[in-house]
Amino acid sequence: DEVNSSKRNGQSANSIVYPDILCLGKALTGGYMTMGATVTNKRISNGISDTGGVFMHGPTFMANPLACSVALASVNLMVQSPWLERVRSVERSLIKSMSPLAKLDSVREVRVLGAIGVCELHKGLTREEMASVQQQLVEDGVWLRPFGKLLYTMPPFNCGDLEVE
Repeated sequence: DEVNSSKRNGQSANSIVYPDILCLGKALTGGYMTMGATVTNKRISNGISDTGGVFMHGPTFMANPLACSVALASVNLMVQSPWLERVRSVERSLIKSMSPLAKLDSVREVRVLGAIGVCELHKGLTREEMASVQQQLVEDGVWLRPFGKLLYTMPPFNCGDLEVE
């Protein structure tokens, strides 16, 4: 999901990672409407189209004018906002609040990249253990997404230090 890989980790056009193919969806409309796009670098694009081929996939809602307008507005809002500074602020808060977890015996590693924080356990929890942990976290107002032996969080860009903590 590109939301979890580009906008959230704070990578910008100056990033050292340049994908050959990037599939965009929620990043275009902010998740408000269905819309997607596939973007390729010139090498991939030329490989498809130099012989007259076209890389085309037309879903039911292809080129929906309303979705296109929403995408344009969403991208303009993001570009005009200090989103990268907001991501860096969330990153600092996550590092500060999550680093102490690394001292726990059950934790293998804590890592933060932009507005994504991950706590990796040495071993995955059983379904029952995870349900218990998740219930306690929700009761404490903490929203983490369990995935195997990973617990990750992705706070909104507009939250402050206290909300991340």
